[in-house]
Amino acid sequence: MPQVSVSYPVSLPDVLQESPEQFEQEARMAMAVKLFELKRVSSGIAAAMAGCDRVTFLLRLHEFGVPMIDLTADDIAEDATNA
Repeated sequence: MPQVSVSYPVSLPDVLQESPEQFEQEARMAMAVKLFELKRVSSGIAAAMAGCDRVTFLLRLHEFGVPMIDLTADDIAEDATNA
């Protein structure tokens, strides 16, 4: 899988009280979550980007304030009508 390199201040993980590895994992997860939230990638692709399985990815979305399922009132009403 291709990689992206992001520069950050060397002190940033310390400021956040994380190891560099923890910070980099969180950054990968944050990018994957944002792309998923914007509906640019599926949950499966986002999970692969984050380096975890799909279920783990979906269960961690709440940590970033992102709903697992994003349905509008109209979507719900349509689903109820079609049920």
